[in-house]
Amino acid sequence: MSSGTATPYRSGLRTGRDGFAQLVRAEWTKFRTVRGWLIGMMAAALVIVLLGLISASGSQTSCGGPSDVCPAVPVGPGGEAVEDKFYFVHRALAGDGGITVRITSMTGQIRLPDLTPGTRRVVPGVEPWAKAGVMIKDGTRQGSAYAATMITGGHGVRMQHNFTEDVAGRPGGVSAASPRWLRLTRSGEELTGYESADGTHWTKVGTARLAGLPATVQVGLFVASPGDLTVKQTDFGGSTVQNRFAEATAAFDQVSLEGKVSGGAWSRDDIGVTREPDGSPHHPGGVVESGGTFTVTGVGDIAPLADGQTIESTLTGVLTGLIVVIVVAVVFITAEHRRGLIRTSLLAGPRRGRVLAAKAVVIAAVTFVAGLAGAGVVVPLGTWILRAGGNYVLPVSLLTESRVVVGVAALLAVTAVFALALGALFRRSAAAVTAAITAIVLPHILATASVLPVGAAQWLLRLTPAAGFAIQQSIPEYPQVIGHYAPQAGYYPLAPWAGFAVLCGYAVLALGLAVFMLRRRDV
Repeated sequence: MSSGTATPYRSGLRTGRDGFAQLVRAEWTKFRTVRGWLIGMMAAALVIVLLGLISASGSQTSCGGPSDVCPAVPVGPGGEAVEDKFYFVHRALAGDGGITVRITSMTGQIRLPDLTPGTRRVVPGVEPWAKAGVMIKDGTRQGSAYAATMITGGHGVRMQHNFTEDVAGRPGGVSAASPRWLRLTRSGEELTGYESADGTHWTKVGTARLAGLPATVQVGLFVASPGDLTVKQTDFGGSTVQNRFAEATAAFDQVSLEGKVSGGAWSRDDIGVTREPDGSPHHPGGVVESGGTFTVTGVGDIAPLADGQTIESTLTGVLTGLIVVIVVAVVFITAEHRRGLIRTSLLAGPRRGRVLAAKAVVIAAVTFVAGLAGAGVVVPLGTWILRAGGNYVLPVSLLTESRVVVGVAALLAVTAVFALALGALFRRSAAAVTAAITAIVLPHILATASVLPVGAAQWLLRLTPAAGFAIQQSIPEYPQVIGHYAPQAGYYPLAPWAGFAVLCGYAVLALGLAVFMLRRRDV
């Protein structure tokens, strides 16, 4: 016999990440060899596209007649659709300078539904977001850059710029007994707003930098008032929205200008006023100047626009596609339990949690690709169809559109993992599919179908996995804009990624519980 040390046996299978990669490869091979599962994923993508396009093609609108062209909607400096409608008393300012005024009163009126047909019913009142103050603006074109310091009907002093930005000053209203001084100054591209109770001691409200602001701008006084929005609950738990005409009037005095300001009379513009068919203004604003006091009346708003179709309007097929994904993901695991093949899978990878994790990776990846294909087709194509049908689709940045498309794919992928985990827990297809639909699909339907009060609908979309649908929302809720921010109107109570994080939390919890139970069970 020969002497010497024996060389220990080493397996050809590498451990660690390569071992897990082999499990993933095995699960992918298993998935792609079952034709029904592949067809199911392709069907989910196809459903998202077809239902979205059918819905978009069925939405037709016009502005009074088939041949009428709807007026263009102003677009702000950030590319968002805006409402830019107010009364402006202004003069040209060349270079640096500013304006200081005192506001001694702010009143208004609101038109309510007529009690007697044909008899107008108008009551005194000021909308909480009615605005009166001083503004520096890049001309009088709707949507052009601006900054303004203002007093509001119910939110105190604010400084706002470029429609989406809002900074709060001191709270409180204004009256002859307690006037409010406002000041707005320009230094290059930087504009700074101030407020004062006595015109002597000033407090800075905020600063705005307007990139590309031209050398000559318009500086002056403005007033605007959005409509009176009321939301009423219906007997069936839904809500109806009414937006009534409102206007505001403010009195300015002690007007002081600094810098190279054009001489002569003040210019007066009813920015964005609606015109009647004969060309006359509908609900015009106005100004009365007497003894250095300007009494200005205005209607409308200076804010992001929320009235219009959104790109997520094309995603009506996502809910149906999600159900298809849930079924495929559940069957992907329960088929092995039903046929007794799960023992073979566990023999190939004795660490049971790794086997389930490999299945989760495969189902998530396949679903993500299917969802990306579906959303990537239907969002741009459906948006084009909507616009071709005369619908105004609120514009969003390329980054936001990409987030919606990728977010929908991620929503489907995480839902698939959640459904897979439920399949591992229940080990029966019907029970797991029912549980997944009850947890994700049903809360979304209840919250968006006007069958629940707004508060209850919002809580459903905060606390259940259906919170993940928030990833679809493209237009944010603006605190400084009056609107019907409810799930029925397409607004979710959580920010897009926050809602998606809730869904991810449920998926991780379910998958962890499934791993725990798999280790304890005698499969």
